[in-house]
Amino acid sequence: MTVPTGECCAPIAREPLAEDTAAELAVMLKAVADPVRLRLLSMIGSHAGGEACVCDLTGAFDLTAPTISHHLKVLRTAGLIDGERRGTWVYYRIVPEAVNRLGALFTPLTVTGRRPQEARR
Repeated sequence: MTVPTGECCAPIAREPLAEDTAAELAVMLKAVADPVRLRLLSMIGSHAGGEACVCDLTGAFDLTAPTISHHLKVLRTAGLIDGERRGTWVYYRIVPEAVNRLGALFTPLTVTGRRPQEARR
């Protein structure tokens, strides 16, 4: 079975990634490859108002505060979240462009009037 290449396919299957693009995306993928970081990203993104205080995140894990801070730093360094200090707490929010970029990497594009499954036939 051959993998179709065209408008119906996810960007990763349409054409080879450039070396610099692959390196950038690998940093983001590596950041979300950890279950704790993936949960943190999800908790931040789904939190009321689109941002979460670090104080709202730490209680959900059986981890020390420095360990949670490390995971948040990895997500921030990868460009997936951003933070703002307010008093003694830091509030985190998702960077939509970065998260959308990851999602778009694997999301098939549709051919006008046809669902992706039909376009592959």
